[in-house]
Amino acid sequence: MSTNLSKALYIAKNILTVVWKFLLFTIKTIWYIFERIFLVTLLVTLTVGLAWWLSQKPSLYRDWSVDQEKLASITFSGNLVNIENVRNFTYRSTTDYTPRYYNRTYNLDEIESVYYIIEPFSTMDGPAHTMLSFGFSGGTFVTVSAEVRKEKGESFDVFPGLMNQFEIVYIVGDENDLVKLRSNYRKDAVYMYPIKTPKEKMQGLFSSAMHRADQLTKEPEFYNTLWNTCTTSILRHVNALRTDKISWEKKILLPSHSDDIAYELGLIDTSLSLPEAREYYKINALSEKYADDTRYSEKIRVERK
Repeated sequence: MSTNLSKALYIAKNILTVVWKFLLFTIKTIWYIFERIFLVTLLVTLTVGLAWWLSQKPSLYRDWSVDQEKLASITFSGNLVNIENVRNFTYRSTTDYTPRYYNRTYNLDEIESVYYIIEPFSTMDGPAHTMLSFGFSGGTFVTVSAEVRKEKGESFDVFPGLMNQFEIVYIVGDENDLVKLRSNYRKDAVYMYPIKTPKEKMQGLFSSAMHRADQLTKEPEFYNTLWNTCTTSILRHVNALRTDKISWEKKILLPSHSDDIAYELGLIDTSLSLPEAREYYKINALSEKYADDTRYSEKIRVERK
């Protein structure tokens, strides 16, 4: 009896061993097949996605949003920069406005100042829009804003911004438009920092921005959330004039903190601490106060350094 039991247990053990090995073999086979199917599917998906991404071509001809359908036309003659279609919309709300444009010639010899403008988006910490504004003798200011060029009904989104779904353009406009829109109608905080740099670098920065604005009206490019944005555009213009280049870092990707970089490099013309400078150069209250003043640009700089 004991011998028969031992034989039975031995047979059962062998059967269980065979069954276990079969199960392991089946699992490994299924996993091998699944893994290969997954890898092939992933490869095909990536290949199709890459082919689609590479097939996208930027265009100058789409059904553009009204506020971005007309771009500045820029010509150069020595130190004179003639700009047709400087945008100067009159707003009643962010969606209700009267389009207006004017033409003006700017003399590089008359440039006096440059300002770095940051508009953090109200709902998030990090994302922000950045612009440059240039001051000329006689109290004339012109703002340059690298933006996503939206089609009618479109709105910006980070992921499509990675997938060649928006063109990038430079909007050249009056501060009554580009600054006031953000502070008075979008109700975003707006910081306007005076930049400390020699006149020849102000001239070079303005010329560089104008040439780029002109180029994009002829040779369109895609916006990219990582490497072709408002802030990376400004960074390229600035680095073109510097021997010690400003390196790309997280604060460029999250530009609401990009004033940290400017402050650390001594580019902001102030003796204040950075927190004090942020409070001092926030122009929202002044922008609301002088919204209808004919000397708006001068007034929002009242008592500013």
